[in-house]
Amino acid sequence: MKEYQAREPSGDSNDDTEDVSLFDAEEETSNRPKKSKIRHPVASFFHLFFRVSAIVVYLLCELFSSSFIACMVTIILLLSCDFWAVKNVTGRLMVGLRWWNHIDEDGKSHWVFESRKASAQESKTVSEAESRIFWLGLIACPVLWVIFAFSALFSFRVKWLAVVIMGVVLQGANLYGYIRCKVGSRKNLTNMATSYLGKQFLRQKNGSGAQRGRFEGLSLHIG
Repeated sequence: MKEYQAREPSGDSNDDTEDVSLFDAEEETSNRPKKSKIRHPVASFFHLFFRVSAIVVYLLCELFSSSFIACMVTIILLLSCDFWAVKNVTGRLMVGLRWWNHIDEDGKSHWVFESRKASAQESKTVSEAESRIFWLGLIACPVLWVIFAFSALFSFRVKWLAVVIMGVVLQGANLYGYIRCKVGSRKNLTNMATSYLGKQFLRQKNGSGAQRGRFEGLSLHIG
């Protein structure tokens, strides 16, 4: 039974972790051979199928059907199936991450972001191909829906705006949840962004300083 490390179940200020077991129907994937690059082909397929299908239907539905209601219902069903599949199945199987919500005895809602505690042996058998597929689909599709949202807004396709916003919200929620699972708290996200910007600033400063030193050396040599 694999264990998960919970990341801040009740708030950003709580750094405690707790070990929780995987679902009762946890698949026995640790005994699979290393030769297989994609250890969960069905999960990998459905990780992309629903979200790509929703995008294809959105782009081509007006060519095959004149009924806006039928197109809207189809897209929303595909987005809902994608949200459920990615949140509950493909995340924990492909990358060992999951996020969920529970309500305590006081009626307060708590969001839980978890990452699997993998042993050294399991880390060697993690499929890099599955990880690439997971994160590529998780990031690329919400970006496309954001583009569709601006396109619908600027082209005054008001009736499609609600459908596009649904795509942004559902797929954006999964993206945010899994980033929290991977990185940790909001404080960690802020620290990462600050660290990245600091490194870029120092790199540019060092580059400009070296360039200025070369120019000064050249001027002294000429003089």
